[in-house]
Amino acid sequence: MRIVVAHNRYREAQPSGENTIVDSEIAQLTAAGVEVLPFIRSSDEIPSMSKAAKALLPISPIWAPRAQHDLSRLLTEHRPDVLHLHNPYPLISPWVVRTAHRHGVPVVQTVHNYRQVCSSGIYFRDGVICQDCKGRALGVPAIKHRCYRDSAAQSALMATTLAVHRGTWRSVDRYIALTSAIADHLRDYGIPDERIVVKPNSVPDPGRPAPLGDGFLYMARLSPEKGVDLLLDAWRRHPVGALGTLRVAGDGELRHLVEAAAAERPDVVYLGQLDRAGVQAAVEASAVVIAAAMWHDVLPTVIIEALASGRPVLGTALGGIPYLVGADAPHEPAGTGPAENASAVAGGGGGSPMPAGIAVGEAGWVVAPEPAALAAALPVARAGASGLTLAARARYERTFHPDVVTKRLIDIYAGLARTPNHV
Repeated sequence: MRIVVAHNRYREAQPSGENTIVDSEIAQLTAAGVEVLPFIRSSDEIPSMSKAAKALLPISPIWAPRAQHDLSRLLTEHRPDVLHLHNPYPLISPWVVRTAHRHGVPVVQTVHNYRQVCSSGIYFRDGVICQDCKGRALGVPAIKHRCYRDSAAQSALMATTLAVHRGTWRSVDRYIALTSAIADHLRDYGIPDERIVVKPNSVPDPGRPAPLGDGFLYMARLSPEKGVDLLLDAWRRHPVGALGTLRVAGDGELRHLVEAAAAERPDVVYLGQLDRAGVQAAVEASAVVIAAAMWHDVLPTVIIEALASGRPVLGTALGGIPYLVGADAPHEPAGTGPAENASAVAGGGGGSPMPAGIAVGEAGWVVAPEPAALAAALPVARAGASGLTLAARARYERTFHPDVVTKRLIDIYAGLARTPNHV
């Protein structure tokens, strides 16, 4: 089987889980005997482009003529079975779907965000969940609020791109939804069920879990939508040392809040940006991993890394987090706000009774994205961590292990190559 994997890499200066997942997936497919033809562009290429190439950048999200030329040549020469698209912006463009179809090649896309509808891709603005552009022919609110790269001009370009390519996205042969929440998003966008497959990402198996550590680990970009300020607010509601140590890893615009908390309290430790070995060491040193997202986070890789190491997860009841920890029934609809999620979570979960507002899943707990709710859940998670370590590892092995996920992906390719459905 021969597969083209198309991806516009995000800038290396801003660490991207999506880049990591694409690299890992290519390696896993190659190890499984699939011939992978990478069609990769990088946003790091932009500063070194010629003046002529830079002059075409404003239209690249819509068309990207150089990318279409190069892809056409690749498809003609190698005649692949499927093109697998990840991120097309800004140097590849959704037009690659049309180019592939013109060559008779079916297209599958993994949906890593909400950019079919939202110019920023995250349904989050000014500290709250925002879906003002949902259902509009043109995302005027995104232009007004400068949602893409804090630029009205670039936001107008992205909003126009989304409008132009609405038909393109609806012609994709198969969508890979990373969680049930993304499947709901695609259905709401008008994609029929038969074109949607739920298949999560995976991370390499770190091996037999180390003995449970102590305290909590938060590891994410330090930005408002990731909820580090929510976590610090919740943490301060407990006496110093009452919950063990809170380790925080990552970097971003809210780094100063973490540094201030670490200076203020000896039970908060800032680890900075970690490499792969550092990530594993931080996970093993902890008992619970926290995912405090304030947006509908699609699939935080840190949660899968936690489960692989037998660490349960305490997360907010947004996006793919309930799915990842096995607490997605009842499932919150995309766009639900904190108040609605609090009521949904209060009655969820199984096992031993939980305090109001906390739902226990197979491999962790979820709560409303509010300081009081998270603060109440912290001691519950600390006390219950040892009881969920085996279940966390079992969920990883059953659902997120590379062998399981790669087989699922190859099956998707095989079914699509046999019965192409493109228009």
